[in-house]
Amino acid sequence: MRFRHPDGTTVHLAYCTNVHPAETLDGVLAQLRDHCEPVRRRLGRDRLGIGLWLAKDAAHALDTDPAALRGLRAALDRRGLEVVTLNGFPYEGFGAEQVKYRVYRPDWADLERLEHTTALARVLTGLLPDDLTEGSVSTLPLGWRTTWTDDRADAAHAALLTLAERLDALADLTGRSVRVGLEPEPGCVVETTGDALAPLTAVGHPRIGVCVDTCHLATSFEDPHTALDALAAARVPVVKSQLSAALHAEHPRLPAVREALAAFDEPRFLHQTRTVGDTGRLHGTDDLGQALTGDALPDTSPWRAHFHVPLHAAPAAPLTSTLPVLKDALTRLVGGPHPLTRHLEVETYTWQALPPALRPRGRAQLADGIAAELALARDLLTDLGLKELP
Repeated sequence: MRFRHPDGTTVHLAYCTNVHPAETLDGVLAQLRDHCEPVRRRLGRDRLGIGLWLAKDAAHALDTDPAALRGLRAALDRRGLEVVTLNGFPYEGFGAEQVKYRVYRPDWADLERLEHTTALARVLTGLLPDDLTEGSVSTLPLGWRTTWTDDRADAAHAALLTLAERLDALADLTGRSVRVGLEPEPGCVVETTGDALAPLTAVGHPRIGVCVDTCHLATSFEDPHTALDALAAARVPVVKSQLSAALHAEHPRLPAVREALAAFDEPRFLHQTRTVGDTGRLHGTDDLGQALTGDALPDTSPWRAHFHVPLHAAPAAPLTSTLPVLKDALTRLVGGPHPLTRHLEVETYTWQALPPALRPRGRAQLADGIAAELALARDLLTDLGLKELP
C-alpha cells in the first residue's frame, strides 16, 4: 500500500510474511497464493505491499538462480503484490515449534550473517517494483547480550563496514539503493535505540541505520519522541519501522493479572518482560514465565512483555496493548513536515502463539485479522494527513 505524504514523499505500508512459516522458495510462492493475495482482496486493493521474510535456503536459491528470482518477481506481479522491504532478522527455523534464543543465531560476529544479509540485498534489487529504486532490510541488533565479548564486537563492526561497502557497490551496479537497519530488541546487545547510537555512529554510513520496532520500543519503556530525536541528532537513519504492539499489564501484583499474563506464556517464542522500578531503573527477565515466577520482577509498576499482539484487537481486561506507543511513534515518524522513514511494516508474527481462544482458526480467519491490522494502520496514516494512493 502506498501513501503520499504532504511533502510529496511516497510512504510504503506492508505486512511481514514471517507470520507464515516457509523455509524454501516453494514455500514462499505458496504464501503468496494462500495468504498474501487473499489479504489484498479483503482490503479491496489492486496492489498490496508485503515485507518478505526469506529464510536462508530461500534467499540462497533466489540469489544464485536468476530464473528463480525472475519467477518470484513475476508471481508477485501476477498476484498484485509488491516488495520494498525484507525481514532479515530470523535466519532459519522461525516456524519451528520452539524458536526462543535460536532466532539470534548467527549473530553479526559470524560470517554467515554478513553473507545472508548481502544475499538479501542483492535479491531485493531484483524484486523492487520498476518505478522504485530504494529498498530496506531489517536485521539482528548485533547479537544476544550474554554471548557478547569485545572480540565479537570488533568482528561485528568489521562486518558492518564490509556490508556498507557491498551496498555501495550494489547501488553502483544496479542503480538501486538498499539500506539495512539494526532492529533494537530487549535482551540483545542493542536493546534500545540509545544502544544503537554508538555502534552505528562508529560505522558512520548512510546505508546502515535502525529499524524501529514499536513493540520493542514500548517493551523497553522508551519514549518514542525522545528516542527518535536522539537518532536524528546523531544522524542515524530510520531505515524502516515495524508497526507492532506489546502486551501491557498495568497492575501485575494482582492475582487476576498474573493469571491473564500466564495465558500468554507459551513455548515457541521468547517474550522478554520489562518494568521500571521505583528508582526509574529498568528491570527485566528473558521470558514471561520467568517474570511470573516468585519475585523475579518488581510488581509495583506496570509490566510490558515482548509479545506482538494484534494491532486492532487488544487483549481483554485486565490486560491491554501498547498501541498508544505505536501511535505516538507513527506521529513522529510520518506526521511531521517530512517523514523520518518511508518504509512501514505491520509485524504481528505471533497469531498462532496467542492463547488458544484468540488464535485464528484456519487461513480465512488469519487473513481477516491481518487485513484488519492493515486497515487500522491505513486509518492512522490518513489521520496524519497522508493520502492513500491507488
